[in-house]
Amino acid sequence: MEITVQWIRTSWTKHSRGGEPAALRNSAPIGFPVSQVPPSFAQVVRMSESDGFEPRAGEKPLRGVALSLRNERGRLRVLPRVDPLFGLPPRPRRPPAVRLLPGQWVRWQLNYRFSSAAGVRDWSYWLDTFNVAYGPVAPDVFLSEPTVLVNECGPVR
Repeated sequence: MEITVQWIRTSWTKHSRGGEPAALRNSAPIGFPVSQVPPSFAQVVRMSESDGFEPRAGEKPLRGVALSLRNERGRLRVLPRVDPLFGLPPRPRRPPAVRLLPGQWVRWQLNYRFSSAAGVRDWSYWLDTFNVAYGPVAPDVFLSEPTVLVNECGPVR
């Protein structure tokens, strides 16, 4: 069965935590039209504060994406891996994996925060959005509401 994966990473610093920079960051898309990528590859979109949150698209082999995808009795089991563990803000226990039927899709969001070990640089942040569809999909699938939404974001203060 066909699997479509779109991984969006938005990154910023403390500069984009408030005011107009935060409004620009918060208006960054969390879904894009599906591009043609080879089987077993993911569409990857990067947006960063340094580029004004302009999308930069590419592709990556699925094995290089922080996702566990497994077919279990006709359902696709989806669970993002937490990479890197030291960047997690405090949050309750992780939710269980999502099991999709053909024709369904999930949007799963995780956030991270980092500081330099010596405290020399300012805080930086990531938001990873994984859009995963099971079965054939229309190019605009990730522009609609997901079948399942998992917001696993924690506080980033």
